[in-house]
Amino acid sequence: MSSNLHSGSVSDNQEPMLSRKKILVVDDEEDILEFLSYNISKEGAKVYKANNGLEAIGIAKSKKPDLILLDVMMPEMDGVETCIQLREHGDTKNIIIAFLTARGEDYSQIAGFDAGADDYITKPIKPRVLISRIKALLRRKEGAIQSVGTTEVKSLKIDRDRYVVVKDEVELNLPKKEFELLALLISVPGKVFTRESILSSVWGEDVVVGDRTIDVHIRKLREKIGSSHIKTIKGVGYKFEE
Repeated sequence: MSSNLHSGSVSDNQEPMLSRKKILVVDDEEDILEFLSYNISKEGAKVYKANNGLEAIGIAKSKKPDLILLDVMMPEMDGVETCIQLREHGDTKNIIIAFLTARGEDYSQIAGFDAGADDYITKPIKPRVLISRIKALLRRKEGAIQSVGTTEVKSLKIDRDRYVVVKDEVELNLPKKEFELLALLISVPGKVFTRESILSSVWGEDVVVGDRTIDVHIRKLREKIGSSHIKTIKGVGYKFEE
């Protein structure tokens, strides 16, 4: 991972913003780990560090952090595979995961979101901006009013408590963002959700993704649940039809 993070730091006279939060930072470069840990811990958070994906999974399972900052390019297990495994494990599947990397290509972002990432932070980034992004992710998780229970629409059943989708009595293992996208669309069958509202609800207003990211997730959902349910409203967005 390239060490092109901004060299600034968070002001010493600010009140801690992340008190009682646990954050895991994963990177194979020690100087990056120390830099991130220093600036995050100044905001009151408990910071754990890992040098590779395998170590990160072990720490995540034992410490259950609120958020993980995850490098993409690492030895032993890269960030994308690490994210996939974290999402597959019951104790870690709902942890906020943000990739922090210098790779800004569209395909890399799509791979990250497909793996279940909540955010994709590209460098260089100032520590103050990084802290702001972390706070926004934590607020979104804490402030979101999540529907609970099970929704059934014909052959589809969505269990929001277990993050499970069942189609024709077969359980589907959807990545986190695909699940959240489907849960949003099915929450009000027939309602047209604009692309802007989808981005805000599923990815958050502070996450910058392109239109192609939504299109890729819609295409993958159609492949898994059938193309008849999700309708495209040209120039506007998408809706779910029973």
